[in-house]
Amino acid sequence: MTTTAMLRAFCDAVEQRNGKAFADLFTEDGVYHDVFYGAFAGRTKIADMIDDWFYRTASDFRWDMHDPVSDRTTLYARYTFSYRSTLPEANGARAMFEGVAIMTLRDGKIASYHEVANTAPAFVDLNFAPERIAKIAAKQGAELKARPEMRRHLA
Repeated sequence: MTTTAMLRAFCDAVEQRNGKAFADLFTEDGVYHDVFYGAFAGRTKIADMIDDWFYRTASDFRWDMHDPVSDRTTLYARYTFSYRSTLPEANGARAMFEGVAIMTLRDGKIASYHEVANTAPAFVDLNFAPERIAKIAAKQGAELKARPEMRRHLA
């Protein structure tokens, strides 16, 4: 499968609430690190993330990947992503994000997915209270500080 085809299949599976098709893009031991929900390891949990977690408080997903770059081991792609929120405080608003997907590849499958996402505009779209935004930002900050590549920055 070409990089472009894989990325389109990735986005289509989310938009179609097809967790199995999404999980099949990953290795058996693949891990999806979601910016909100954390890590989902293995195809079963990755499929559940799409079919349950993503759609628990949202609908009408749209996901597009742009400008992919890959050396066949690592794949980077800029993305735009949105959904219609079903959270009461959001009043049906469309939450919009942009980010960069970072994928480690093995044998043509995704072994690991991470992302760097600009979540702030979505929090405003969703009408989140400042305290809630601060709590989410603090969690994201703690996860960043826990990464091995940040050790030098914390010294």
